Amino acid sequence: MKNPLCTGFENPIGQSRRNFLKSFGMGLGGLALADMIQPALGANAPAMPGMRMFPEFAPKAKRVIYLFQSGGPSQMDLFDHKPRLNKEHGQELPESVRKGQRLTGMSTNQASFPLAGSPFEFSQHGESGATFSELLPHTASVADELCIIKTMYTEAINHGPGVTMMQTGSQFPGRPTFGSWGSYGLGSINENLPAYVVLVTKEGGGQPITSRYWGSGFLPGKHDGVLFTPSKDAVLYLNSPEGVSREGRGKVIKALEELHELQLAQSADPVLENQIAQYEMAYRMQSSVPDVTDMSDEPKSVLKMYGDDVKIPGTYAYNCLMARRLAEKDVRFIQLFHRDWDAHAGLPGAIKTQCKLTDQASAALIKDLKQRGMLEDTLVVWGGEFGRTNYCQGKMTENSFGRDHHPRCFTMWMAGGGTKPGYTHGITDEYCYNIEKDPVHVHDFHATLMHLLGINHEHLTYKYQGRHFRLTDVHGKVIKEILS
Repeated sequence: MKNPLCTGFENPIGQSRRNFLKSFGMGLGGLALADMIQPALGANAPAMPGMRMFPEFAPKAKRVIYLFQSGGPSQMDLFDHKPRLNKEHGQELPESVRKGQRLTGMSTNQASFPLAGSPFEFSQHGESGATFSELLPHTASVADELCIIKTMYTEAINHGPGVTMMQTGSQFPGRPTFGSWGSYGLGSINENLPAYVVLVTKEGGGQPITSRYWGSGFLPGKHDGVLFTPSKDAVLYLNSPEGVSREGRGKVIKALEELHELQLAQSADPVLENQIAQYEMAYRMQSSVPDVTDMSDEPKSVLKMYGDDVKIPGTYAYNCLMARRLAEKDVRFIQLFHRDWDAHAGLPGAIKTQCKLTDQASAALIKDLKQRGMLEDTLVVWGGEFGRTNYCQGKMTENSFGRDHHPRCFTMWMAGGGTKPGYTHGITDEYCYNIEKDPVHVHDFHATLMHLLGINHEHLTYKYQGRHFRLTDVHGKVIKEILS
């Protein structure tokens, strides 16, 4: 009997999908597959009758653009205005608020925890009346498109585990990332481009961004994120070496495929099937990638909307525009990493710099998608791995201070893709230290993203080492209040 949690992609008799279809009906199954299955179905085609298919219900979002802000943006300096912090600036954080909660090694030895109010002005915007810092004038201009969650929380207290948790649902490396789970469950919409593309801002300090943040873990390797670099060859090792024509490379791939098919006819080998799929995708990408990365056709009005940095390959603005172009080509999951939000000292100056780099382009992406009629079915996500403390870390001066990591509450926002526009979810206490109403755990966040894509997060699983794993582990609930 089939496990009800099984996705259906794991064949219960140990036979690969390709092999099963080839043997079924003296090979007629394979011929029928080529004729019947459209590229848009991707991984949705079930290996055997009765196996689960995704999406399970009508999705609100067709694609996701995740603007990940690595380092931990300070929520009380950007979105979560707390006048009491300014009123009690320099005073000790009451123990009744901190409640002996876990601290990082950077704060453990502090003799005191002086409160640090935000030096920035806040005001309300749009019909929704959402509150934004003066550092985010462009984001504030799209206030009525945003669904703001002020009560995110996580157990992770340091960057590596924190980023890993936000990407994979676990603090421990080795699990599949969100984009990989989506690629596995939903497949690709555009057969000439990967289902999962990654863009990384080329400059910036802070914590390193490593490839495991877009890895497929124990899922087949074809569900890895594909890194697009800001170089002439956007995808490493994609183009043929000098002296090798595209026709010649095509013949080599065809020959390799035939050899692999001969081996598959004798024994099922998922790794070999994955290699065939990767060869085929790489060959198609040789013509599709140059097209999507050539921005010469972008109108000046669009470039102006994203800001001057959009003309510099690898900047945050450039990557935001690239994300929109990839979304237009129906890339399903687009992950943008931007770092250097980690401000243990000199926060006022550092956060100004980061907002200058990201604010205009983030808002431009929302406006650009909306004017093209794409925001309705494109889910845009903005946020980091945790927030910052309300108390000062290190020395506080008249004009400068730092904040440590704070996982107890932080802010993220989403737009489009079935989220409720102009809505703010959750309330934190007067000190922006604890959650008072409507907490949202990382697992709840992931469950909600899956729901918007038409997936019940409890059903998308993969059997590994004798256990059925899923993105949300054994937790998570859909936050219905943020759905439109």
